[in-house]
Amino acid sequence: MKRFFSILLKIIGGVVVFIILILVIAFYSTSGIVDVADEFFQAVKEKNIARAHSYLAEDFKASTDEAALSDFLSKGAILNYKDSSWSERSVENGQGKLSGSVTTESGGTVPIEMTFTKENDAWKIYSIQKQAAGLQSVSDVGEETTRTAAPPSDATSSIPSKAEQIALVSQSMHDFAISINAKSMDHFRKGIAKMWRDQASVKDLNEIYGSYIKAEADLSILDNLEPTIEDGVKADENGMISLKGYYPTKPKRVNFEQGYIYEGGEWKLVMFNALIK
Repeated sequence: MKRFFSILLKIIGGVVVFIILILVIAFYSTSGIVDVADEFFQAVKEKNIARAHSYLAEDFKASTDEAALSDFLSKGAILNYKDSSWSERSVENGQGKLSGSVTTESGGTVPIEMTFTKENDAWKIYSIQKQAAGLQSVSDVGEETTRTAAPPSDATSSIPSKAEQIALVSQSMHDFAISINAKSMDHFRKGIAKMWRDQASVKDLNEIYGSYIKAEADLSILDNLEPTIEDGVKADENGMISLKGYYPTKPKRVNFEQGYIYEGGEWKLVMFNALIK
């Protein structure tokens, strides 16, 4: 009987060692793609989109420029990255995959999946997919397909989360700053709602925001700051939400009010005001 238990313990011990060995091999073989993901998100956290873009595979880069990558990250609140965790990881035949979630600075969680491919013996990101909040789809940078759910009976049920509000405001202010520095509202106009674009040309917007252009106000410094947004956001009778708040700049604060409507499956800018006081 003692011999039986001795053999049994050896078998169990062998199985445990085997399982541990498998886990060690799995983590070792996938450490490369995890490192690339960590470096990518560190660049995102530092708002260094150019460096983040460098971690993409050539095929990914061909369909996604830096502006498109920044837009994707902003829409999913990933631009406010704080940390990531991976529940699934695998590497097989030169292809890698990570599934898990990203935690944002405001405490939100974004489910995410990344695939990788080998290029010149280095891992590169081949695709990034996230579960789109409030939508019945998975959006892929470079080729986004969206199937919207039935319109909500109560407009407040479609109000974006605080993390999404921060992402919307940050992206709009970023686009505005780029255009002010370029002395042309062309870049800014490309990101606004079609409804607004149909009513305002680049020339019109240059006139509307001419005082900022003349003042040469460099608002790109706001890229490294998180805006504070007032609570109680609601949609009006036209479905527009108004995001009001400020950036904690000193000695004067940058106050803002931005309006958004739900257009084409996403929130798009239809009104923008900024005041430094």
